[in-house]
Amino acid sequence: MTDSAAAPPNPHFLAADWWRHAVVYQIYPRSFADANNDGTGDVAGMIDRLDHLADLGVDAVWVSPWYPSPLLDGGYDVADYRDISPDFGTLADADAFIAGAHARGLRVLIDLVPNHASWDHPWFRAALAATPGSPERALYLFRDGRGPGGDQAPNNWGSLFGGPAWTRTTNPDGTPGQWYLHLFDTSQPDWNWENEAVRAEIDSVLRFWFDRGIDGFRIDVADSMVKDPALPDAPLDPATGYGTNTKRPGMPHWDVPGLDDVQRRWRRVADAYADTELGGRVFVAEAYLDPIERLVSYVEPDRLHTTFNFDALISEWSAASQRTVIATTLAAHAEVGAPTTWVLGNHDNTRVATRYGKPVTGRDFTQPSDAAGDPIDLTAQLLALPTDIERGRRRARAAALLELGLPGGAYIYQGEELGLDEVEDLPEAVLQDPVWERSGHTIRGRDGCRVPLPWSGDAAPFGFSADADPWLPMPAHWAELTVERQAADPASTLNLYRRALHLRRDLPDLRTDAFAWHALDGGEVLAFTRGAVVVVVNFGAEPVELPAGEVLVASAELTDGRLGTDAAAWVGLDGVTG
Repeated sequence: MTDSAAAPPNPHFLAADWWRHAVVYQIYPRSFADANNDGTGDVAGMIDRLDHLADLGVDAVWVSPWYPSPLLDGGYDVADYRDISPDFGTLADADAFIAGAHARGLRVLIDLVPNHASWDHPWFRAALAATPGSPERALYLFRDGRGPGGDQAPNNWGSLFGGPAWTRTTNPDGTPGQWYLHLFDTSQPDWNWENEAVRAEIDSVLRFWFDRGIDGFRIDVADSMVKDPALPDAPLDPATGYGTNTKRPGMPHWDVPGLDDVQRRWRRVADAYADTELGGRVFVAEAYLDPIERLVSYVEPDRLHTTFNFDALISEWSAASQRTVIATTLAAHAEVGAPTTWVLGNHDNTRVATRYGKPVTGRDFTQPSDAAGDPIDLTAQLLALPTDIERGRRRARAAALLELGLPGGAYIYQGEELGLDEVEDLPEAVLQDPVWERSGHTIRGRDGCRVPLPWSGDAAPFGFSADADPWLPMPAHWAELTVERQAADPASTLNLYRRALHLRRDLPDLRTDAFAWHALDGGEVLAFTRGAVVVVVNFGAEPVELPAGEVLVASAELTDGRLGTDAAAWVGLDGVTG
């Protein structure tokens, strides 16, 4: 690793619009690096590995939830929004991490989880102890049940993790009580966003972290918070027996009118920091919505700054589908003046190298669909299929150059820079995703993409911990994929990412909105220009000729100057060199 003091600062760090073209690296704290050797990643480990991120060439870091939590849903069950989990460290550690990142020219985003809290949150404990109709219960969505004795749930909504979205409480005298809503796990009661106290509390949480130097928030399930106040039944899903969670327009619990008011309120909070040393703070929304016009309404000028483009993640590996996604996404975002935000993977989805090694790699976006994809459903479908990992890694390398070659921002999930595969054979005894339990042990869930990172050495724990067993077991074949091993290999996926990211930082054409399709002869080819840089991706079976110019970076070795199947390259025109 390089000495951070000797590393040149990111020249784009203090730019007012840094976020419009930023590449952001996602850290899943539990699985990134373990400094205290207890088998669980921590903030001190994140600090120790900051130079890895600076060397990689990213612009920012997004840290998945690091708050106190019983970890019944990987930290997305927040017990205290203003502290750090003792498993991960302290607020002083968080401050040191923020300072260390900023010193290396890296912005820092963290997760905001506004739809729900943990059942360990003090406000929910108080609500359970309070009576129906009390102010404490008004902070959440408590309702009387339907039917004789209130024995039926207030409506037919189902949890995204399986089973009902309502759980019945027990009164102090032991009799059945009211029900509370949880769109996810039972341990994650939904906030009542009609309550001003809830809105004011989250405003305060934003300011708490902004005041500590946080540069922005990734908003978890940003399309959920507001519900239809009448809480009507949703259309029945015959497969589950509950109301559907398909996010088509008009659903009573997804993308409900009133979300725009919440988003504008948050934007005002962020904009109040525009004159501070680090400039304005930003938001990126997590929302799976079709059609894309619904999604881009979230990034209208006075709402949020960016929103993940999950169509790119969900798309199948084909020239036609990828071209459709790119064209539709760029046009829709241009209408509202917002940058696109590309993403290939995250902590909710099958790892890219495995996904692209499946016989089915995603949705064909040239065909109509009435519903947005869902990460848990996609993961469940793919895990049942066989994997050609060699093909998957080849495609994942090409996909990285495609993603990083597009205008706008991009997100990299930890381990993508190593070409890590999904751990599909985790023992059932170690599975912790609530989807596993709530599906009746029929859906294995997302643990396979959350296995800790391999840093060095020839055997687990591969430098993640000193010698402690990681919280999820690491496969032996990752000895070939460690940071240490790949850093020494010029042809490795790690060095491919480093090369592409530094080109993206250094070449002005790759940090603008410039984009035009580029015609090439032959096969299933996708090509476009970014100023004087041409990005070429070959989805076909036959090699293709590249445009005349200098090959700046390629995902695979060329054959007689031609680009092979499932490969990508950036070509510099007009004397552009890397």
